[in-house]
Amino acid sequence: GSLTTPPCSEGVKWVILKQTVSISPAQLAQYQALYTYNVRPLQPLNDRKVLSSN
Repeated sequence: GSLTTPPCSEGVKWVILKQTVSISPAQLAQYQALYTYNVRPLQPLNDRKVLSSN
């Protein structure tokens, strides 16, 4: 995968959790304040692998 923020470097391994994690509205606001430019269009998968937890 790649970073979702510039410079969008490749070589990132993303792990997708099967179980969701709940956060409070305040925690979401803090996260959004830290990551204000975290929007990148969906990219082709190519040879990248998507892993998940057990």
